[in-house]
Amino acid sequence: MMTEQDFRDLMAGVCAPVTVVTAAEGGAPHGSTVSAFASLSLRPPMVSVALDRGSGLLARILATGRFGVNVLGAEQEALALRFAGRSADRFDAVRWEYDHGLPRLPDAPGWLVCELTSAVAGGDHRLLLGTVVHARTATAAPLVYGHRTFGTHSAFAPVA
Repeated sequence: MMTEQDFRDLMAGVCAPVTVVTAAEGGAPHGSTVSAFASLSLRPPMVSVALDRGSGLLARILATGRFGVNVLGAEQEALALRFAGRSADRFDAVRWEYDHGLPRLPDAPGWLVCELTSAVAGGDHRLLLGTVVHARTATAAPLVYGHRTFGTHSAFAPVA
C-alpha cells in the first residue's frame, strides 16, 4: 500500500519550474512561491497553477479573477525562499512593480498575466486554469526544484 510519504518521495524526484504567483487586492500585493505550474493549452494560451485550499493567495485570486506568474531564473533561489515563507512582508525589500494591475518581479525572466478561467477541486489543493492575456520572456537559465533542492536545467549547469 502506498503511503503519503511514498508519494512525497516519488514526487520529490520530479523537477518542477519555480514561480512566484501574484495577485493584487485592496491596493496591496500578494504572492507565493509555486512549483505546481504548467502550460496547458496553446489555443487559447492557458496555464495551470495549483494552490493549497487554505492559501490566502488562492482566496484573493478567486475574488479578483486574475493572477500573475513570475517564472524565476537560476539565480533567484533567495527570492523563491522569501515567497515560500509565511511572512506577511514578502514584498518588502524586493524589487517589484505593477504590470497590468498585478505585482510583477521585473528581474524574473518570465512574466504571465492570466485571467482565471476556472478553479477545479483537487484533494487539498485547487487547480487554477488561467487564460494568458500577456506574456514577456527573456532567455535565462531556469530555476527548477527537484529532490528537495533548487537547481537549473542541465544544459545551463556549470561544467566542472
